Amino acid sequence: MRVDADIKQMAERASAALGYASLTEFITSLIRENAPEILQREASIQLTNAQFDRFTSICNDTERKPSARIIEASRRLDAEGF
Repeated sequence: MRVDADIKQMAERASAALGYASLTEFITSLIRENAPEILQREASIQLTNAQFDRFTSICNDTERKPSARIIEASRRLDAEGF
């Protein structure tokens, strides 16, 4: 990983302050601690009860027709095996 000198120096100081043996160990620990939360946050959708109720109401409305964009997205998902 390439970073400018100021960033590297700051990381080295933080690593030493926390007692890590190396900068690699420090960076690895940051990734291990933070990546799962970031990935979970990006993979999930959180709605309020009102938003969920509106969503399910729209989904259950048999008079609504899907837009061309939704149909195309569905086709792409099917083609990709989802």
